[in-house]
Amino acid sequence: MNTIKRFLGLCWIALGPIAMTFLIIQAINKVGLTHTEIERTNAILQWSIIIFIFFPICLGLMIFGYYAFKGEYEKLES
Repeated sequence: MNTIKRFLGLCWIALGPIAMTFLIIQAINKVGLTHTEIERTNAILQWSIIIFIFFPICLGLMIFGYYAFKGEYEKLES
């Protein structure tokens, strides 16, 4: 069970930057598809809020993965 926790820790560490990269690429693509200045402004505002909300979540995912990989959760009772 501890091996699974460590492996999933590595997966969570990798998932944080992958998710943020995906969100930023999507934001750039969606803002680029707008035609008018008002649509562009709205798209930039929407995607900046989305990225602002999900950045701490991805950071927390990486921290959680680090502690799982380090073995901090092996001390928990089953």
